[in-house]
Amino acid sequence: MTGPGLEFTPESAKPFLQEVMERSGQKLTACYQCRRCAAGCTVGDETGFFTPNILIRNVILGDRETALSNPLVWKCVSCYTCGTRCPNDIQTARITETLKKMAKEAHIDPLQPKVAAFHDSFLESGLRWGRVNEMELMGVYECRNILRDARDGNYDAIIDELKGQARLGMAMFKLKRMHTGFMMAKGRKEIKALYKKAKQRRQAPAGMNP
Repeated sequence: MTGPGLEFTPESAKPFLQEVMERSGQKLTACYQCRRCAAGCTVGDETGFFTPNILIRNVILGDRETALSNPLVWKCVSCYTCGTRCPNDIQTARITETLKKMAKEAHIDPLQPKVAAFHDSFLESGLRWGRVNEMELMGVYECRNILRDARDGNYDAIIDELKGQARLGMAMFKLKRMHTGFMMAKGRKEIKALYKKAKQRRQAPAGMNP
């Protein structure tokens, strides 16, 4: 499948590429488009043209709009198959995670609202308690979905969601895969401080980072 052509302008492409590399910790310029990541992508059938190598290419060419709004960013399951196959050890899962955060900061509507809701609920729970408690996570996640559907007047979706999650929850309880206990970790203040410092570092003007 052939994708749309892109015009490369180094002046606009370099800052975006540099930001993604710094935030993801991945050297995207080492990608030489061998497509081994694409061949092993577990969600390739769901994302169509947007395989890991194409996403990296979009970032390198400075196509911010496409990089922040494409199926792979929201459907990547972080299986890290792409990274294990990459001859240069590029972990695309870390890139998609970075682009999720950048899309949120840019107030871009997610292509998969439920994925965004789960992402936010997981992060907030981890920051609050130092680890994720399943019952709280799912409760907050479902509240986000219900509020979104209620705002859109999609009440049938709310009923279907509650029924589906109730069936799933009961099945997990029977298999002892759903834990009702509440746990917290030590060092929660340190975790919050690190997150706050990282957030401030991202928001600092260029050249002002410590």
